[in-house]
Amino acid sequence: MFIGVALGAFGAHALRSRLTPEMLQVFETGVRYHFYHSLGLFAVGWLAETHPSPWITGAGVAFVMGIIVFSGSLYVLAISGARWWGAVTPLGGLAFLAGWLLLLAGSLRA
Repeated sequence: MFIGVALGAFGAHALRSRLTPEMLQVFETGVRYHFYHSLGLFAVGWLAETHPSPWITGAGVAFVMGIIVFSGSLYVLAISGARWWGAVTPLGGLAFLAGWLLLLAGSLRA
């Protein structure tokens, strides 16, 4: 969450005058999903403490990988303008989806 706040502030203050509105929106999408899945990690942490299982651990790993790949690729795309990073982003989206499915499975098994 700390990194998400720092990147959000960086985007709002340092990048607003340097990026096109389109690329600023791309950066903000990365921050938004970073936050959503950081909150998901709180659920993972609670469930891992109360009902430890490989499903819950896998959800946490998938969320972290999703943040790195999905949000990270959007951050790099926005700052660098290298559009090929957009091809990497869906892999992070798949990690997010896997994380939610694993969290659901772990919750149901708990």
